[in-house]
Order: sequence, then C-alpha cells, then structure tokens
Amino acid sequence: MEHIVIIGNGISGITAARHIRKLSNKRITIISDEADFFFSRTALMYVYMGHMRWKDIEPYEPCFWEKNNFELLRARVTDVLPDSKSLKLSDGSDFTYDTLILATGSVTNTFGWPGLDLKGVQGLVSKQDLEELEEHAPTKNECPRAVIVGGGLIGVELAEMLRTRDIEVTFLVREGAFWNGVLPQGEARMISRHIQSHHVDLRHNTNLKEILGDENGNVRAVLTEEGEEIPCKLVGVTTGVRPNISFLQDSPIHTDRGILVNRYLETGIPGVYAIGDCAQQREPIGNRPAVEAVWYTGRMMGEVVAQTICGNRTKYNPGHWFNSAKFFDIEYQTYGWVFSERKRKAYENHFHWIHPDDDKCITIAYHKDTREFLGINTFGIRLRHQVIDRWLTEKRDLAYIMKFLKDANFDPEFYDHYERDIISAYNAEFDTQLKPAKKNWHRIFFNTK
Repeated sequence: MEHIVIIGNGISGITAARHIRKLSNKRITIISDEADFFFSRTALMYVYMGHMRWKDIEPYEPCFWEKNNFELLRARVTDVLPDSKSLKLSDGSDFTYDTLILATGSVTNTFGWPGLDLKGVQGLVSKQDLEELEEHAPTKNECPRAVIVGGGLIGVELAEMLRTRDIEVTFLVREGAFWNGVLPQGEARMISRHIQSHHVDLRHNTNLKEILGDENGNVRAVLTEEGEEIPCKLVGVTTGVRPNISFLQDSPIHTDRGILVNRYLETGIPGVYAIGDCAQQREPIGNRPAVEAVWYTGRMMGEVVAQTICGNRTKYNPGHWFNSAKFFDIEYQTYGWVFSERKRKAYENHFHWIHPDDDKCITIAYHKDTREFLGINTFGIRLRHQVIDRWLTEKRDLAYIMKFLKDANFDPEFYDHYERDIISAYNAEFDTQLKPAKKNWHRIFFNTK
C-alpha cells in the first residue's frame, strides 16, 4: 500500500489528508511537532482573549483521526532524503515514505535586530507563541506595557489581544499610515485612526534599532532608531512571515524564498509536493505573490494535490484573489486587485468613498481608459463573494458595479446600507446621473436580469 507522509498539520496538510482519504485507502501519516491535532490558526487570538477554549478551535473530535485511519506522529523533521525516500527526525531516527507532501507553513520573519533572543520577544504564528504570550503577558500587573514591531494583520490581532487584558501597547510601524504598503492611503489612514481610538500608542515612521534586556535575559525596553527608549515586558515581532523551510538547507529539493513548485505543486523531485505557505510558484500566477500565505489558498492547494496523488493530475487554479480580516471592530474584505499608491499599476485608477463616521469605506479599482472593474476593498461593509467574483470574470465596467452595488451587499438584516451615498459620491466625482438598480434575487443567484 502506498504510504503518503504529510509534514505539517495545518489547513493545507489536513485538507490534503482529508481529500486523499475520500479518494483512496492509501496509508497516511501526518507529522507535526507543533500540536497533537489540527487547529484553526486564525482563531489563536480568541483563546487568549477568553472568547474560546483550546478545544473549541480544534475543528475535529479526537475520534476523527482514528475513524479516518490517519496516523499522527508528534515529531520534528530535520532533513529530507529523496534518494532513499526517507526523513531524518530530531531524535535521530529515520522515517520512510512513498509520496511526500511538504506543508510546513510559515514562521515569524525577523530582521536581525539585537536582542531577538531575549525572553519576552516573540511572534504570533504557532501554538507555542500563544503559550509564550500567556507566560510573558498574563496580566497588566506582570506586563504593564508591550511593544509591537511591524504593521499588518498579525500586528493588529496582537494589539487587540493585549488590550483585552488592559496591557498598554506601543505599536511601531515604519510607514506613514497603517499597512499603506498594501492599502491605498485613504484606507490606511482610516485604519490608523481606528487603532488609535482603541487606546493603542501607534507610532508612524518609527523603526526599531535594538531590543534591550535585563541581567536575567528578559526584555526591559526597546530602542528606536530615533533614539527613544520605550520600557516594556513583551516585544511582539509582527514583521510578516516567511516559509518554514530551514530544515531543507542540505536537501536537493529546490528552494528560493519557499519550496519551488509548478502549477501542479510538484517540486521537480518525483513523489515530492509542496503546498500552502511554504510553497513558491516558479512562475507567479497573474498579480498573485509567488508565496501565498493565505488560509484559503492553502486549503485549495490541499484539494488539488490530493487529486493529483490519487490519479487525477490537476493544476492549481486559484481564481480571483480575495481575502478578509478584522481591524479591531472593522471588518475588511478585498476582491481582485486594489493596489496601494506605491504598487499601483500605470493603468489603475481608484474611486474612494468614506463614511462621515470614519469606520466604513470602499475603494474600487478600475482601468483608467476602459473603466473595467479591477477590484474592490471594503471596510465595515460585507460583500457577497459569488457576485463580486462573477463581475470580475465578466469584466464589468465601473458604472455597472455602481448601478448594481446593492446586489453584492451581504450585511445582516437591519444593518444600514450605504449604496445611495456611495452612488451620490460617484455621480459628483464623474458628473453623471446614475441611479441604483433595485435588488433582484434572481439576478444575484442566477445572473438573470
């Protein structure tokens, strides 16, 4: 019987295991040194905040693994030896495979600052990171102040987590507005103001120089490049993530930033695949980053590689880009491509609307010559994925998007709607008299007029 070994029990690896099991009775072993069972990584923050228990973020009951005949091995792989189809484990033992799936995920990205090895310096990626956070920042008494270095989604999550325990937070970001390497300026500034409204000391245009320790090897402060010393008991490093591939440094498997794969997620070594955050497309797909550290693409890769391994060779085809997140109280969605000012394409224009309450806005990207719809960001307004995805496929123009914008709204019942205000701003900017179409459920679900 073919023996499939999966290194990593995150969303990519477990999705691959589930779909291989649906399609076959192959022997499946899942190796991880992080946790006994798969858990929802995006829900780590809610355990610390007291909204969920650890068992609540494990999607499957313990009996699931035995019922599906999955062998679970708690171990750390230190090397992959494709010639002998074997793995080296940290205890010195060997483990053999017939087919190997590398789904090792990401680790916190750091930039060599002095003091990174001090106790109380950490990221927020793994179960172990959560355990360290409980150790170093259990209450305000033990940790009066924390410093977070680096913007982005993980940084916002960590700030929200710490504020629920009334820990003072100083947030250092090198940009002039929050995450403005990704978000257009109007959105980035709104999110900066929102973070500050939650009593976070957000410092723009500020860079870390050094992390300072005490005589016992604990964090005592950070020093900025501007010369300011900020006392703290915890330093959260949230400067992004990188593929977890250091164990492959002596392996013949080709790597760059991640493990290099083709559209079939093959590494070039027969019987070895890579999926999820650790995989890097040899040829990027459209505007997508070559390494996609996104939950839903990891799940899709798991489904695709299962098909290929079970005899139906399938190309990874992720479709239109989308993502979602939360900045404290503001929900964020993005579909298609809406680039920041520094990354904006020469042909890309934006229509931007922001609510007077400063907690809702949209930005629509469109082609400046053809007015073709390129993408949309929304903050505080939920959109229906099915509708936006279809509009991108159909290459609708900006006027069409505005006219039927109500069709895409997915806010709960009794929420306020803002389409008329948005269209009024559009009419004023483009000197038109466009009127919104009435919502039509047949049009939404069946694409009929």
